[in-house]
Amino acid sequence: MIVWLIAACEIGFWILLALGLAVRYLLGWRRTGVVLLLCEPVLELVLFVVSAIDLRNGAEPGWEHGLAALYIGYTVAYGHYTIRWLDGHAAHRLGGGPPPAGPPRYGRGRARHEAKLWLRAVLGGAVALALLQCAVWYVGDSGDVGSLRGFQWTTVRAVGIYGLIALSYTVWPRRAPAGAGTEDDGPGKDRSAHTSAGNR
Repeated sequence: MIVWLIAACEIGFWILLALGLAVRYLLGWRRTGVVLLLCEPVLELVLFVVSAIDLRNGAEPGWEHGLAALYIGYTVAYGHYTIRWLDGHAAHRLGGGPPPAGPPRYGRGRARHEAKLWLRAVLGGAVALALLQCAVWYVGDSGDVGSLRGFQWTTVRAVGIYGLIALSYTVWPRRAPAGAGTEDDGPGKDRSAHTSAGNR
């Protein structure tokens, strides 16, 4: 049941997001759009409550409970980021706004961008670890918590590996090709403008 609920929450996330952006930019109902977008955290709350009830009713702690904790942690860390990113594209394509700023692609700007994303992963991992530890304490000695402990180590390893990848952008920064602008071009800067200017 938990697995199906996770899938339902993921589907519900995108449905609410699509509806919120549609009514905001296509119908002009900005307040209604905001209300729909604010309903997103309710999905994670429902998943958390159902998982807790499932354990309270004597369900054996399993990988599905660990997956639920990871999903909630990921949504807490990246949910707002994803909504903001898609809102920028919807404002451009549906609301006539300017093109959204893209992340830097080279140099220190890209390294800072990757570091910020990694910090979000740290936040998501911390939330998942806290939920898993609460589940371990909740189950206590009455059940096998090996799978929950396993997901805790999986979370730590995933965040650590992501940290090494993010660090690589600082140690070995990507360099801009000739004519593609400076290495520290900020978000949203049009590299094609640099190229076309150089060809004139």
